[in-house]
Amino acid sequence: LSTGVCKIANSPDMIITHYACFSLFTQHNKVIEKRIFFSLHVSVQVKLWRVRDPDQEQPGEAEVTLCPREGRLELLSFHPTSSGLLAVGSSKTVQIWDASRPDAPLAALEPHSEQMQSMSWKQDGSLLASSCKCLQNNKDSRILWIKDSDHILTTGFDQVRTRPHAHFITGAVLVMSHCVTDAPTRGVAAVPKLVLDVSSCEVMRVLQLTDSSIVPVNYHVPRKSGQEFHADLYPDTVGQTAAMSAEEWWKGGDKQVRPPLSSSFLCSGFLLGRRSSPGCSTSSSPLSSLSSSAAPSRSPSSTSGLSSGPSSKFRHLQGGVLHRDTHFTNLRGLNLTTPGECDGFCANRHRVAVPLATAGGQIAVLELSQAGKLADTGLPTIQNSVNVADFTWDPFECHRLVVAGDDAKIRVWLVPNGGLTEVLTEPKAVLQGHTEKIYSIKFHPQASGLLASSSYDLTVRLWDLESGREVKVLRGHNDQIFGLAWSPDGKLLATVCKDGKVRIYDPRKSADPVQEGSGPEGQRGARLVWVCDGRYLMVSGFDCRSERTLYLYSTKSLSSGAIASAPTDVSPSTLIPFYDPDTSVVILTGKGDTRVYVFEIVPEAPYFLECASFNSSEPHKGLAFLPKTECDVRDVEVARGLRLSKTSIEPVAFKVPRIRKEFFQDDVYPETAVWWESSLTASAWLAGSDGKYRHISLKPKDMTPVSEAPKEVQVRKYLPSSHYLEEKTDEQKKDELLSAMIGKLGNMEENPLPQESFQGVDEDEWVREPLSHTHANC
Repeated sequence: LSTGVCKIANSPDMIITHYACFSLFTQHNKVIEKRIFFSLHVSVQVKLWRVRDPDQEQPGEAEVTLCPREGRLELLSFHPTSSGLLAVGSSKTVQIWDASRPDAPLAALEPHSEQMQSMSWKQDGSLLASSCKCLQNNKDSRILWIKDSDHILTTGFDQVRTRPHAHFITGAVLVMSHCVTDAPTRGVAAVPKLVLDVSSCEVMRVLQLTDSSIVPVNYHVPRKSGQEFHADLYPDTVGQTAAMSAEEWWKGGDKQVRPPLSSSFLCSGFLLGRRSSPGCSTSSSPLSSLSSSAAPSRSPSSTSGLSSGPSSKFRHLQGGVLHRDTHFTNLRGLNLTTPGECDGFCANRHRVAVPLATAGGQIAVLELSQAGKLADTGLPTIQNSVNVADFTWDPFECHRLVVAGDDAKIRVWLVPNGGLTEVLTEPKAVLQGHTEKIYSIKFHPQASGLLASSSYDLTVRLWDLESGREVKVLRGHNDQIFGLAWSPDGKLLATVCKDGKVRIYDPRKSADPVQEGSGPEGQRGARLVWVCDGRYLMVSGFDCRSERTLYLYSTKSLSSGAIASAPTDVSPSTLIPFYDPDTSVVILTGKGDTRVYVFEIVPEAPYFLECASFNSSEPHKGLAFLPKTECDVRDVEVARGLRLSKTSIEPVAFKVPRIRKEFFQDDVYPETAVWWESSLTASAWLAGSDGKYRHISLKPKDMTPVSEAPKEVQVRKYLPSSHYLEEKTDEQKKDELLSAMIGKLGNMEENPLPQESFQGVDEDEWVREPLSHTHANC
């Protein structure tokens, strides 16, 4: 193994102070990051590629091609401070290239005596270190500059070729820890420092390339506090803007890359988002842009939620299961294989519908007023005749249940007053129009009898239940439709699709989307809901690493992409959202989860404010919420849902902890919309009319709003510190001491000493004996 340092000077004759070296370059067949990158080819060429955004067509040809003409190329290394400057290594030669001048290299180093295996620039860009093959063992080696110091780290094999070893030239190596991976490693790459999770004290993240996957490996320093920025772990890190051009460096420039905002940049990222994921913007300018900035900049619109700065007044929201008397128990034969687009079960203020695993797509309907242990015998059910794909209650007609089946038909059922007493086999109506299986169905929030449905035929259809006919067909989807949601005013319809797009339709104006933008990268599933009075769309989906993530989109500029994101955890099930417009709180959970996430969504950065989550002892199969009027406002209950488990249905209440519960908490309970009453008919909406909700107050007549309550007079339990810290003169101290002593003496009459209560003996009782005198001899 031979190591050395090469100083590149502005001279045609390159001075080599010691023979140098290199590392094998792994050829990339596919690029994941949105960056400019170079690739080496067996045809002795270096090609520059510019990767565009995912929604744009990728380039078919390289932007720049360099031809070193030095045989097979093995190594590439970008200069650390200059844009568009790179070192290209062949088997025994190194050339320095300026990408903006592809005709000829800036310089060529003197050939090495052996095959080069690795090379590394010093952080300030002044020196280039290399390593080459050792004649004794003919094994690989690697070399690395240690930041901007004079220390070099090399790895290789000893003379007996048994174990890899490392040398730290002019320094020392301390072994800290080892990481054992599950699969053989084919390559390793470190991610930039700016993407680390500083809230969990992550100090390094590398990507491990295996035979079939790319696995992130994180390194954390154990610290107790997760709310503070640990500046000792994060010194100033280099930024993403080049200090100078390749031409400036070649002329002798020594400018250095400045930190983005020193260590406070990482700190601010922590304050804005605990798990920030900086975005990258891709320039579409010609190659001359490399002379000004070779690194992508952090996108100002990419903001992560999970804030530890602003806090939510619902951050201490408490979820709890209500008394067992309100539970449905002994639930048998539950269907646990409903499609991912289905919520699992549905409920309104009077009854709940649960799919059963028996043949014929049966649905049990339970009256909430008749909670308790269910009978062991079979319950009267709805016989849907085909497997259930999705089902929902009509929000304006509590007796009407609409069921979508595998046979591309929608059946409308009417449940009699008092609940089911016999098996229903004939639906009230059957809607036909879809040509393939239906994904999901959603009622219009304002118009009565207006239903939207999505199907495997890649269309969204609108139905008028009163006439039983199809009224609109929306197109434009290229793959499976994961979810759909109406805007609060009922004018627009949004969808999220497996093709990676989020779309907004105005059904009364066009069958094509009026807006379209990039959606979640993951293709496992997604849901969406309108939030903040329809100003934003919140989408729960998966990122490229299959981590469940919440995304926020502006409904005015959907094509701009997500303006904020909040990662949650890794799980196969999609998070199903429930949004309360009164508190702007969204509650999410997935099928098979034991945890219920709670976020408050605000219309400005950081957008997502995380609140306390609710955890159950066993996995639940679904969570459905009841109207706001079912909440106990006297106990500051802001949401009430029904939790479906394998054998029971349990009411869950979400409460805000407050002290003065005798008053109505009007800051938590604004006037709520009466969304269970329609404001217009389906035909009126189709004709162009728009409805508007009626609002009511939830305040009981015998409660006073807390905003009008008298202010509490705070009683001081202890004297203020100023009383004890007040400076006193010597005379004051003497007077206090004398007063205390006199006070004690004055209490002697009230509190005499114990011995004063002892009884003595009379004088005549004393025995008198004569005194005897003894004279001593002197």
